[in-house]
Parts: sequence; C-alpha cells; structure tokens
Amino acid sequence: MLIVGLTGSIAMGKTETAKMFSARGIPVFDSDAAVHALYAKGGEAIPFIEQLFPAAVVDGSVDRRRLAAGVMAEPDLLKKIEAAVHPLVRARQEAFLSEARRNKAAFAILDIPLLFETERDKDVDKIVVVSARPKLQRQRALAREGMTAEKLDFILAKQVPDLEKRRRADHVIDTSVSLEDAAGQVDRIITELKKQGTAA
Repeated sequence: MLIVGLTGSIAMGKTETAKMFSARGIPVFDSDAAVHALYAKGGEAIPFIEQLFPAAVVDGSVDRRRLAAGVMAEPDLLKKIEAAVHPLVRARQEAFLSEARRNKAAFAILDIPLLFETERDKDVDKIVVVSARPKLQRQRALAREGMTAEKLDFILAKQVPDLEKRRRADHVIDTSVSLEDAAGQVDRIITELKKQGTAA
C-alpha cells in the first residue's frame, strides 16, 4: 500500500481537495481534525498545553485563537507545542494506516498541512501538493474570519514556499480555476496512484 502525503499552504484548497479524495472512497486521515480532537475537552493534548501556555485552556479545552496569539507573541512556543502534540497525532496516523492496510487499500492519504515543515515527507511514498495562484490564495485567506494581513504573513513565513512545495511534489492539484476542474485532477491522480499502489 502506498502512503500518500497531501499538503498545501494556507488557503490553497487542501481541505476541499481532501474531501474529494474521501468522497471517492479513498482513506484520508485529517491531521488537523485529529489536533482538534486532541484539543477538545478531555483530549490528550490538554495537559501539555496547560503546562506550556495555561491561558489557552478555557473550560477544559484549548482555545485555538488564544493559542495562536500566544505563538505569534512567543515564536519558540510553537516548537514546544509541536514537540508535545505531533507524537499524539502520529500515533493516530499509524492506527489509521494499519486499518487501511487491513482493508487492502491500494493507497491511503495522510492530510498533513506541515508535511515539509515537519519533515514528514520522508515518511510517505508519494506527495500531492494543492496549490493556487498567489493572489487568489491571499484573497481566500483574508476572507477567513479572524484573519489579518499580519497574521497571514506570519503564517506564510513559517511555511515552505508554494513554489518549493510544487517542485518537491509528485502530483500538483491547482485549485485556481474551479472545484470541477480540481475534481478532474483528483480523478486522474487517483487512477495513477491506484496503478502504482496495486503494483507495489
């Protein structure tokens, strides 16, 4: 079974693309959803966040906006949080991959926003990068609730540039045109990956 890393910078359309793969019966692990679960009330990450940045824990769950504000004010905090949370996410990913293997999937997707930044590209067989025109990316990002130009620039500075991601990808899905166009690209990639996964 091939392990496929799906990634893309902020506001490139990765979430919608992941949904397309899932809707076509492809096993997809959503790393961001896993983090949400870990940050929810009773989540495994709560004790770590309480220790690292107590102000972010409200009523037993992590307030991600407070956490983001803390990270912007204290950049070293991000590394500490990642060191605590990433192993928890990784354990869930391994359980997901084990199940996909049991189900005889030709390939399974790990949706990892920071695939290159956390060097998880070494753990996958193929890489799919979701991309879009820079101007469109910025428009989409700034339309999000709570997003500011300052916050966006901070996030982009922490991410591997889109051009570099595209260069290192096995497949690129460009979401600049339309959802229908992106869906067509997804279908072509699924066909190719199924062939490779079956042959592996």
